[in-house]
Amino acid sequence: MWEFILERAGYWAIIGLMMIGLFIAFSSENLIKRLVGLSLFMTTICLFYVTLAKITGGTAPILLKEDMPYGGVGPTAAAPDAHLVAAGGERVADLVHIYSNPLPHVLMLTAIVVGVATLSVGLALIVRIREAYGTIEADDLRAIDIETAIAQEAEAEKDQHEAAA
Repeated sequence: MWEFILERAGYWAIIGLMMIGLFIAFSSENLIKRLVGLSLFMTTICLFYVTLAKITGGTAPILLKEDMPYGGVGPTAAAPDAHLVAAGGERVADLVHIYSNPLPHVLMLTAIVVGVATLSVGLALIVRIREAYGTIEADDLRAIDIETAIAQEAEAEKDQHEAAA
């Protein structure tokens, strides 16, 4: 049991950071702290996917000379269609080197860009909220909204009574 847990210590650390980010995002009343928690959560998801894509002993996904058909010589008179053998995907078992899959890394790069854009839009919204309300605390914002709604309702009732009279 302990061996199972200790072998996957990196995953447990990532899951712990992920839960900390979620806790901050849900429990904090300060809007900037909520964004920091959300950013921590998004970052740990990217870290989790990149960690899953890691292959022990794997090299960059660039085809090395030893893995090319016929030692990297290319098509010759003896083998005119050697380039088709490599493109056909039938040679996977013949590879000398182990290659990492680049797809998770590329997808997480896209996720990082989207996360930065989301964070910047959230910060811009918080700036506008601060300008309009004078605070960034969620409890204070709710109280101001409730007071405003009550005042608008009272004014609407006053206008109805004046119109009826």
